Amino acid sequence: MNGKPFGKREQYRQLMHLAVPIVLQNLLSAAVNSADVVMLNFVGQAHISAVSLATQYASVLFMILYGLGTGVTMLAAQYFGKKEMRAVEAVEGIALRFSLIAASAFALAALCAPRAMMRVFTPDAELIEIGAGYLRYVSVAYLCWGVIEVYLATLRSIGRVAVCTALNTAAFALNILLNAVFIFGLFGAPKLGAAGVALATSISRVVELVLVMIVSRRSKDVKLKPSLLLVRNRLLFRDFLRMAMPAMANDVSWGLAFSMYSVIIGQFLGTDVVAANSFAGLMRNLGTVLCFGVASAGGILLGQIIGEGRMQDADNTAKSLMKLTVLSGAIGGVVILAVMPLVLRFADLTATGKGYLKIMLLIQSYYVMGAAVNTTLIAGVFRAGGDSRFGFICDTIDMWCYAVPLGFLAAAVLKLPPMWVYFLLCTDEFVKWPWVIGHYRSKKWLKNVTREGLFDEAR
Repeated sequence: MNGKPFGKREQYRQLMHLAVPIVLQNLLSAAVNSADVVMLNFVGQAHISAVSLATQYASVLFMILYGLGTGVTMLAAQYFGKKEMRAVEAVEGIALRFSLIAASAFALAALCAPRAMMRVFTPDAELIEIGAGYLRYVSVAYLCWGVIEVYLATLRSIGRVAVCTALNTAAFALNILLNAVFIFGLFGAPKLGAAGVALATSISRVVELVLVMIVSRRSKDVKLKPSLLLVRNRLLFRDFLRMAMPAMANDVSWGLAFSMYSVIIGQFLGTDVVAANSFAGLMRNLGTVLCFGVASAGGILLGQIIGEGRMQDADNTAKSLMKLTVLSGAIGGVVILAVMPLVLRFADLTATGKGYLKIMLLIQSYYVMGAAVNTTLIAGVFRAGGDSRFGFICDTIDMWCYAVPLGFLAAAVLKLPPMWVYFLLCTDEFVKWPWVIGHYRSKKWLKNVTREGLFDEAR
């Protein structure tokens, strides 16, 4: 970032420089989730279904932490573009306070009330018992996650995405190894099944936190230190609340609504659909890896450009980002179709379950395009300009006033066939396209949100 205008070639170069490590990181994350299902496939369908339901809580926590991380990126990327590192550290400290509160609450609930948490998703006693064991073991990972995600978001906001990928790679590799050890009882370890997945996750997160602390000590720009929790700046805190809270509320609202899909599937559609949905979810994650990486990279780069005051370059970069998004969404759909025969052959499901899975994968092959465009615009482009409120309103109306009520109506009242319910649930991304694309074209999101003189006096 040299502050000079650049052409399309430079736009794509910088986007890919940031996107490639993020895509690799997302691929590794998808690989870990896939490894969980692959290994549990040898243990039994009940373990796959229980873990699929139990991890919905991790998904909600991830949405909270992702929202906070987005708040960090929105502010820190612009202040980094402005070369104001003191503001970057203050934003990191503000986010850490919120993330530790959220992570502690989830960890305490998973440790003390795991059965009650599982009953939200299923009445099946076997799934409740298996899932409760998983949640107890994973509670430690929740705590570590709260610290790790904020620090990595801060690193990404200043462009140090390769370091984040290296840290995640080490943790993911350890996670896969420990999955095998604790699921199957290798090397004299106890054979824990689904609980082994959670134990492996917790150990790998602890190791990742240690590695984060080592990186922090050697870092010259962004540190992870307790004193950041005590940093006070009223203007930054107000800006963080104004931008991060709608982003976090957006992600939590969307995450909770998406979890309600699992409630609908688990409560009304049966275990075959639950198990098939576990595999379909993995393929959806695989198909969106590239487009979500492009969205994250675009948000970082746009934030830095806007922070430098280069509004025309930001507008041009957003246009280039949209072209990459459409391309990556198409690639994601082709990937799902390409791996579908392998998944159908491998999946240890009943004949009915495999029939459901085939239809789900066909739906996911085009669904990823809707997710790609909306994620890039709402979580990437709009938030880079400090606009998180639009996404919160749009997603909340779409999910809670349209998709979730439609799902319950179709499954519980009309009692439509399972795949019709699934199809209706997967229309959520396309319904909001007109409003999202219209907001992008209005350019109301294109704003510099940095302030002057933040630390001139006690604020």
